[in-house]
Amino acid sequence: MRNVDLGGDARRAYPSSLTNAMWAVLQPLMPVRDQRRGGRPRKFDDRLILDSILFVLRGGCPWRMIPRELAPPDAAHRWFTAWRRDGTWDRIHDELRARLREAAGRDRRPTAGVMDSQTVKSSEGGQAIGYDPGKKTTGRKRHLVVDTMGLILAVAVTSASVNDRPGGRMILTRLAAVFRGLALVWADAGYANRRDGTMIGWARDTLGLVLQIVRRRDDVKGFEVLPRRWVVERTFGWLIRNRRLARDYERLTTNSEAMIKLAMIRLMTRRLAGQTVRWTNATEREAARRLNAERLLNT
Repeated sequence: MRNVDLGGDARRAYPSSLTNAMWAVLQPLMPVRDQRRGGRPRKFDDRLILDSILFVLRGGCPWRMIPRELAPPDAAHRWFTAWRRDGTWDRIHDELRARLREAAGRDRRPTAGVMDSQTVKSSEGGQAIGYDPGKKTTGRKRHLVVDTMGLILAVAVTSASVNDRPGGRMILTRLAAVFRGLALVWADAGYANRRDGTMIGWARDTLGLVLQIVRRRDDVKGFEVLPRRWVVERTFGWLIRNRRLARDYERLTTNSEAMIKLAMIRLMTRRLAGQTVRWTNATEREAARRLNAERLLNT
């Protein structure tokens, strides 16, 4: 443990802990405790519980290895699960996304998104473990739809054996149920190849969505930053900065989805608190450059 900048808070903390500015953003969104329900008063406040959960997210350690200065492992895991079940993580995530969009001068509800998937290895055992022959990986697959800022609109975690097309249908169905004003989604060729337009037709006829495929150029070899698709690739890069997400350690897919939303909650809270996130690799720097170029064209 070491001293970190908590924005004026003199207490000692870990680098993953919330600063005062971040807590000022999150505190009004936390569930209100009903003192009339009775029972024994809580020993640990919400901020300490959140610091403990974020330590696991950022450090990638097992729950039982949470340091003694934080909340006990059983209390941290119990509240992580309780807040997943009662929808707290979903509610906070959606509100922070809406605020961040407003701060960027956009409408709270997006009209376009970008879809992609990521296969990651899993730990020993757990729900929905499969083999992805394309990636030659045993584990799970994360299906994401993000807005044009890279903020998550919908997430689903499945077995790695689930193909992009059935996975895409599942997450687009979730997306359309929540964002009825969404009209356009960009995706890669894995969702609809040149010989098969059924995915595009299904999205148009069933959900009222335009699914636009962004393809690689045939004459380009190696890595290429593709229009629109780089946005969701950058989001995957944001996620795996958290060591708990570098591999899927959760036994339940619902916990995996909650960890992904928690990673985005932390990132969005930092931005709303005025704490900048530095680019750490060439891909993210290129993504930032393209984003700035798009902003200049729109002004």
